[in-house]
Amino acid sequence: MKKTLLATLLSIFSFCAFAQESQTAYNFLRLPVSAHVAALGGDNITLVEDDATLIFHNPALIQNVSDRTMNLNFMTYMQGTMTASASFVRAWGQRATWGVSGRYLNYGSMKETNEQGEELGHFRAHDFALAGTLSYALTEYISGGITAKLAASYMGSYNSLAALVDIGLNYYNENGEWSISAVARNLGGQLDAFDDDFERMPLDVQIGISKRLFRSPLRLSITMVKLNDWENSIGRHFVFGADLMLEHRFYLALGYNPLRFHDMKISNGESESSHLAGFSIGAGMQLERLKLHIAYAKYHVSTSSLLINLSYSL
Repeated sequence: MKKTLLATLLSIFSFCAFAQESQTAYNFLRLPVSAHVAALGGDNITLVEDDATLIFHNPALIQNVSDRTMNLNFMTYMQGTMTASASFVRAWGQRATWGVSGRYLNYGSMKETNEQGEELGHFRAHDFALAGTLSYALTEYISGGITAKLAASYMGSYNSLAALVDIGLNYYNENGEWSISAVARNLGGQLDAFDDDFERMPLDVQIGISKRLFRSPLRLSITMVKLNDWENSIGRHFVFGADLMLEHRFYLALGYNPLRFHDMKISNGESESSHLAGFSIGAGMQLERLKLHIAYAKYHVSTSSLLINLSYSL
């Protein structure tokens, strides 16, 4: 009965995760935390801004975050599930910045049955991760960063634990407003696995570039994702985003993720539709101490997600 229950639980988690990521564990780590990143297609590693949520996407980018910034985030996901996260960033000397962060995904309550389909009760399932990050200004233009994290998954009476590392680099030239980054996310492996069945980690190697066009309010971003996995055509490895920056305090953002658009398609008779999955939109307000970001996107055809970030510098 235990093996039957475990197989059922794993099937539920595969459904709740991204369809294209179902062959790896801890797929909640692939979900965007930054609303600005979510608005730009869900993957972006080149935003050089005073935004503490970037600690979840590229550890090198917290070099630009204000000292003593606290950050809280919330996202509606699929029906019955919710995810929340938080971070704190602190300057350390003239060239270093450190931060701590955590994220949590609650899958809610589900029915537990035996092999005959008889209901035995209910169980709960959730994932969480805790991390520490250090970023350092290597030169005037180049910053590096590393994040070490522990990720755990609980499904009823089963649990697993993994140790993972993110490594990132960023080149930023303020004069030309070029930003170029490379990141390897979720390097590592499981320390403890469900039923001793060790799984692949959601490793994602990314490179990206952002450029503001001719001192206009328009900034374009292109990010290449999953460079360690070439099962899809090359066009589905790109994520496209555009920002319209209104003065220095407000922005509007749009994004398109071709891989998500393709994977979320469903057939309806003779036609197929993704119901706008793959497209995203968002906006933000960045005051001196207070930052508020909101994004709307679809990570499954059955529902939409709203992601909210709130940050405050003490």
